[in-house]
Amino acid sequence: MILDQLSHCDFYRRLSDHFAAGFDYLRQTDLAKIPDGRYAIRGDDVLAIVQSYTTRPIEQGRWEAHRRNADIQLVIAGRERMGVAPLERMKTQQPYEAASDLEFFTDDSRAGQFVLVEQGSFAIFLPQDVHMPSMAIDGGALAPVKKVVVKVRVA
Repeated sequence: MILDQLSHCDFYRRLSDHFAAGFDYLRQTDLAKIPDGRYAIRGDDVLAIVQSYTTRPIEQGRWEAHRRNADIQLVIAGRERMGVAPLERMKTQQPYEAASDLEFFTDDSRAGQFVLVEQGSFAIFLPQDVHMPSMAIDGGALAPVKKVVVKVRVA
């Protein structure tokens, strides 16, 4: 997992042409005004999903991972906690589904850790990073968030 601010994204553009396209989209798009939905950036290799929601209590969270795509999760407005855990410490809860590039996991509640991701910050989750996004911040107060998730093909 990588946690940083969008103002530092030039460093991460070097990861691949797909990451560069994703970060170019994030920097060149007026994300505050873009409606929720899916946006093709580079076909199926790089796409953006803009979403508005209310954070959830940790009891409603689900650990997930992807095999083909990395996620760049940028908080446009609000803030949330995101969990991350090593794949090796997790147990499969719902087997991998290739069509959605999604697998769900369970843990013993000690496998992962949570970080605060605030407006203007992003987290990159690679295929080995099991993650739990959209969680309420400490204290459990549910709050509105607008976020864009850029799916970057890595495999």
